[in-house]
Amino acid sequence: MLTLKTLRDDRERVVAKLKIKNFDAAPIVDNVLRLDAERRACQTESDALLAAQKQKASQIGALMKEGRKDEAEAIKAEVAALKQKSSELLARGEAAEKEAQANLVLLPNLPCDLVVPGKGAEDNQVVKMGGPEVNLPENALPHWDLAKKYDIIDFDLGVKITGAGFPVYKGKGAKLQRALINFFLDCNTAAGYREVEPPVVVNAASGFGTGQLPDKEAQMYYVGLDDFYLVPTAEVPVTNIFRDVILSDSDFPQKLTAYTPCFRREAGSYGKDVRGLNRLHQFDKVEIVRVEKPENSYAALDEMVAHVESLVNKLGLKYRILRLCGGDMSFTSAITYDFELWSAAQGRWLEISSVSNFDSYQANRLHLRYKDASGKTQLCHTLNGSSLALPRVVAALLEDNQTPEGIIIPEVLRPYTGFDRID
Repeated sequence: MLTLKTLRDDRERVVAKLKIKNFDAAPIVDNVLRLDAERRACQTESDALLAAQKQKASQIGALMKEGRKDEAEAIKAEVAALKQKSSELLARGEAAEKEAQANLVLLPNLPCDLVVPGKGAEDNQVVKMGGPEVNLPENALPHWDLAKKYDIIDFDLGVKITGAGFPVYKGKGAKLQRALINFFLDCNTAAGYREVEPPVVVNAASGFGTGQLPDKEAQMYYVGLDDFYLVPTAEVPVTNIFRDVILSDSDFPQKLTAYTPCFRREAGSYGKDVRGLNRLHQFDKVEIVRVEKPENSYAALDEMVAHVESLVNKLGLKYRILRLCGGDMSFTSAITYDFELWSAAQGRWLEISSVSNFDSYQANRLHLRYKDASGKTQLCHTLNGSSLALPRVVAALLEDNQTPEGIIIPEVLRPYTGFDRID
């Protein structure tokens, strides 16, 4: 979340920056500043009363020794009244601080200077395109028909077992899933990311730390009996490894990768965008997470984007990289690059990765800090990216590599699948 100091020092900049995200921050910012001023005023007045209380209390003993009991009792009453008033002021200040914090978490992260205004996906900036052109055979099929033809993904069986958005992978379809997970993890570890296997259920503190709570609570699956949430992405448990941690200057960079199933309610999704693998409630994803010193985080972001691009190139898929406009960015992100694959069979782009820098926004919620060379404690920067989300990668692989003889498996995956085609 944003810091109170940021709001105090640069209110106008905060309000102007959040307009880029189409967020009217002025009412919340002004309310937070008002509450903070109230808290500080209460603290100042309480401190003054405490000083007066001590000064008066120091007189009581001398008065009692001199036999001036009535005067001493009168001062005792004054001290008690001052103590009561001080306690009331402190309670008011604590209430104001609590309300200010509750409002502060409602403010999104500030977009960085590279982010342009915009309403939605139509205003995102294409920064790069790559990969081979896709030449489909006549009568090419979308992936949901290919899945049925080759009996590798069963959407109807998933509906029977659970509901829509929970497919069952079968035979070579299941092996392809496992191959992609292992391939992505191996590529990530070769690039210096340490593999971890985190829990796939988290507590509310973890959801708050990375910003899913309270902003995205309606999109998360909640386990009410234990007050847990199913993870929407490995970003949540992996980043929370660093919650309440103070790193040393020599601990950087922190680079982690993890595979988890991901669970998202996707409430409100409908139409062609949810057909087949396009939008699921449960899916597999490999994630990369970094913790960096602020001065290094944007170079780290560029490295992460280049790394994800290398994965897509190794798979031989046509792609484009977008820099998201303010209106299409997440609540917590300072800047996000999306990767999309071209589905020639569907005639549309499919998002398969988001790579984001959160600056100090998550770190402030996580209390994630480091001591610099001078010994001063600073907030870290956090970053994360999909590398990669499997469903739409599988969709593009199936559609773009279909031939009359079957679906050709990219060469880099064959050591992992054990076969070179699905037929």
